[in-house]
Amino acid sequence: MHRIAYYRVSTGDQSIEAQRSALGGNFDQEFSDEGISGGTLAASRPGFSDLLSKLRSGDTVHVHAVDRLGRDAIDVQSTVRQIMALGAKVHVHGLGTLAGDTGELILAVLAQVASMERRRIRERTEAGRVTARASLEATGRTHRGKESLGRPKAQDAATVALWRLENGASIKDTAEQFGLSVATVKRYCHAHKHAVAKAAA
Repeated sequence: MHRIAYYRVSTGDQSIEAQRSALGGNFDQEFSDEGISGGTLAASRPGFSDLLSKLRSGDTVHVHAVDRLGRDAIDVQSTVRQIMALGAKVHVHGLGTLAGDTGELILAVLAQVASMERRRIRERTEAGRVTARASLEATGRTHRGKESLGRPKAQDAATVALWRLENGASIKDTAEQFGLSVATVKRYCHAHKHAVAKAAA
């Protein structure tokens, strides 16, 4: 059984030494991520990923705060469950050890917070769409200055197809002219040919 410390610092005014001192020191192993944003998933951080690969049943991971364990409640919940599934425990400074019934209770709370976060994200996304639609109808552009709500086309299919026809260009040359992939040019030309045939029918 090992006492393992994990530190994450993202700004110059944060210190690994300060976190080590707060946690009491004397650890069997220490892992850290410096200059890593809190917005990065825990499992994607080099130091934390290394910690997980070396974690064994009976070990206890010590962190200075819950937010060291993930970028949000959803990630924290996933990370704690992953550690507990390995038979290890998590000790959060000022909060205590997350294990057994207590750990499950705290995870349940985190699950509720995660659910609220997901709901807020959906609400913000939908609110953004509503605002964009209203702006598009009123001005021809979204509130972010875009001409459509979806992904803009790289080029107009008819323009590409006509340029190729008028210049007797190959698919490859046309792709280079418009900065498109060969597959896209083929699709544009096929679509234009089909549209012309339909109009002539």
